[in-house]
Amino acid sequence: MVEWTDFERATIQDIFSKMDYESVGHHALARCLVVYPWTQRYFGNFGNLYNAAAIMGNPMVAAHGAVVLHGLGKAVKNMDNIKETYAELSVLHSEKLHVDPDNFRLLADCLTIVVASRLGTSFTAEVQAAFQKFLAVAASALRRQYH
Repeated sequence: MVEWTDFERATIQDIFSKMDYESVGHHALARCLVVYPWTQRYFGNFGNLYNAAAIMGNPMVAAHGAVVLHGLGKAVKNMDNIKETYAELSVLHSEKLHVDPDNFRLLADCLTIVVASRLGTSFTAEVQAAFQKFLAVAASALRRQYH
């Protein structure tokens, strides 16, 4: 079980309480698909993903980005039991979708960049450390079924 400091817990909850899930999710997933084009293979039914403009303008990318962020929102509400919260998602991504588990880290990195750009100078090193710890725990829970 992960132990959260009061600062980490408050920081994560504060970030997510102010977050526009639709916009941040869209931009984070789009960035991931542009920066790491091999991740596009899991989105073959999303249509045109041929360049950055097409990816940014793709409504299915936007919708799935929001789904991802709402999923992280569930983890925020269950910070003491993220593994159980993500048990079904782990099975889905592992056994049905066959997603490379490293992609969770890649998306987390892209999400960190998007959140940092939105928070500006308030995204201090301490805030980043708490945010990345949270994302690492979420990614680990998603990878659980792979072990």
